[in-house]
Amino acid sequence: MSATMLKGDSVAPALERALDAGEGLLRLTPTWVPRSFLHPGRRIKLHPDDLYAYGADRGGIDERWFGSTTEAANEGRVWHEGLSFVLFENQTFTLRDAVEEAGARLIGESIFGKYNRWPVYSKFFDNMGPIPHHMHQRFEDAKLVGQEGKPESYYFPPQYNNVDNNFAYTFMGLEPGTTKQQVRKCLEDWNKGDNGILDLSRAYRLKRGTGWLIPPGVLHAPGSLCTYEPQWGSDVFGMFQSLVEGRAVPWSLLVKDVPAEHHQDIDFIIEQLDWEKNVDTHFMEHNYLEPIVDESRSGAGYTDKWIVYGTIDSAQLFSAKELTIEPGAKCTLQDPGSSGWITVQGKGRMGKLNLQTPAMIRFGATTEDEVFITHEAATRGVEIENTGSEPLVGLRYFGPNTHASLPAVGDYRG
Repeated sequence: MSATMLKGDSVAPALERALDAGEGLLRLTPTWVPRSFLHPGRRIKLHPDDLYAYGADRGGIDERWFGSTTEAANEGRVWHEGLSFVLFENQTFTLRDAVEEAGARLIGESIFGKYNRWPVYSKFFDNMGPIPHHMHQRFEDAKLVGQEGKPESYYFPPQYNNVDNNFAYTFMGLEPGTTKQQVRKCLEDWNKGDNGILDLSRAYRLKRGTGWLIPPGVLHAPGSLCTYEPQWGSDVFGMFQSLVEGRAVPWSLLVKDVPAEHHQDIDFIIEQLDWEKNVDTHFMEHNYLEPIVDESRSGAGYTDKWIVYGTIDSAQLFSAKELTIEPGAKCTLQDPGSSGWITVQGKGRMGKLNLQTPAMIRFGATTEDEVFITHEAATRGVEIENTGSEPLVGLRYFGPNTHASLPAVGDYRG
């Protein structure tokens, strides 16, 4: 039986009942996103028969978005593409509508008052091979086309990386000493096949259980490990690589978020890069992350780790943690702000909601692995219990300025 979708005035009373019944916890349904220019990696539990559920012309589904009020910027998209839905009593409504109805209750007065929305989201992206070398515009550049910039971060959960797939390395930035003229030549050579942009970059081997912080304006060509990716609530990008694994990348994906009058202005396009960060001689030192145990939030039978931390241009825009609870153990999770939770291993319960890591998901089916922990639930505290025979592991990401303090990039070195 399919759920009834609610909109408009019918959302508020349903949301109120859901919040009261779940004591501030909201069950979210899987949000699948296809990408026409990529090849699905087949590790995010979607049934193989459903990889092209949107149609082969739309491309394979290689992403699942979590706690999202951000629309996916895909051509030919369905109206709700990228948006998360709340499920309660066989009725659904978007998390975006829920935040509009009760923003302070869901995400806290400070975030809702400043942004009037949940300004971040996270996703799994899962590809068979590498993504084209690309960047996400800085806030000032994205504003030119009515969008927001997109800083992001990576974490490679071991539970979703049983295989490496084809290229478990990520090119990041540009080799120190690279000139803008060299990059210009690559863009001039767009239609000659491989434009050679990777010759100007450096690849880093990806390691399970670690991550990276990627500022906007920085080129990167994500490799083939399945990636958990907390990020700002935007889907702007510009592809700088013309050919990937024999597949041509259209010029339109380079200039998707460039003002129309500059679509052929190579110098303007290059100026959207944060040059200093791209040619950083200590790129890994300034961007690489390893988990750090939060001793203040860990105890007997459970461990809470920082997996995404640090700031971007001195701003705390998002962060993420990984909670592991041993079989038979339980803990009270208390955070200073709301978060989007995804269960990646085991089973248990969070408050009154079941937690179960699925083995296989049909397109359109509901699951018990995703929860939005509202501000009121997070600050009050939520009991989580492992009722299974293996560790219960969940990843959760937070919005801007949630924590009074968090580790700095490099603190994992002690």
